Amino acid sequence: MKNWQVMLMAGLLGGTSVAAIAASPPPDSAAARQEAERLNNLPPVAPLNTVRIDHSGRKEEGRASYYARHFTDRKMADGNRMSPNSNIAASKSLPLGSVAKVTNLDNGKTATVKIVDRGPHVNGRVVDLTPKVANDLDMKEKGTAPVQVKPVTVPQPDGSVKLGAGAAESSPQEIQQAVTMTKELTAPRDTETAEK
Repeated sequence: MKNWQVMLMAGLLGGTSVAAIAASPPPDSAAARQEAERLNNLPPVAPLNTVRIDHSGRKEEGRASYYARHFTDRKMADGNRMSPNSNIAASKSLPLGSVAKVTNLDNGKTATVKIVDRGPHVNGRVVDLTPKVANDLDMKEKGTAPVQVKPVTVPQPDGSVKLGAGAAESSPQEIQQAVTMTKELTAPRDTETAEK
């Protein structure tokens, strides 16, 4: 075999094993909890300056900001309108429908959010929050804060739900609520119902 043929075969075989490993265990299984623990023990991912969707469930550190008042009622990436009194957020890297815990690293306050929008569009920032969540994290006065974002649930391309690093510190009830929310957020919409 020629070198390129050997490399192609190795790539094909390697790709098969990666695909088999990448299959997510059911979120209510012990294997899923172990994977969440493993992800939680990994170092945080640095903020990206481009949009690249990360289905791994790893935690991320960077700065958080919050939506300005003029974004109220604007359409977000998931098609819904931005409500300043909701627990929603924008992320450049988490898939839409993810549920994540955001912790203000200055004071330790944590809030759980649903990822329903894309952004922030500023380098070094990892999440845009609603004014309500920014208030819960006690960051409104400064406008931004250093945060750690730990996904609890992450929708996968095959339609399954994977537990992320945030599930390692969540109760079974919190995990079940996050799984249910992710399934609701990623369920196909009935266009007739959505238009009414």
